[in-house]
Amino acid sequence: MYLYQLYDTYLHNQLNFFDNKQQPKKKRKSRTAFTNHQIFELEKRFLYQKYLSPADRDEIASSLGLTNAQVITWFQNRRAKLKRDMEELKKEVESASILSAHKSFLENVQDLGMLKKKTVVCEDDCPKNLVISQMK
Repeated sequence: MYLYQLYDTYLHNQLNFFDNKQQPKKKRKSRTAFTNHQIFELEKRFLYQKYLSPADRDEIASSLGLTNAQVITWFQNRRAKLKRDMEELKKEVESASILSAHKSFLENVQDLGMLKKKTVVCEDDCPKNLVISQMK
């Protein structure tokens, strides 16, 4: 029984040791809900300026009632979205060009098949400007 109590005390001390080491997690800030006006102004600025100087950032943040960190984060996320959209568009263009080339190839193959099926039976079937040479 005594050994059991020692072991229990030992485990209890070990658990307390680990509990004291863990620091409470910082509570994350909740997601910012931008207003339509804020998004419109940020998008408008993003159209011609993908990166902001600190002065521009301060000006936008104060005019829209946002913090510098919110403006920084919004622009970072918007650049990432633009990059994703451009990569997706590039894949779509490549896919469309492959499909177009494939379609063109199939049309050419079909045209060749049509030419092979047409045989000249007599000179009347030949176009007038076609020269038929005979090999000897």
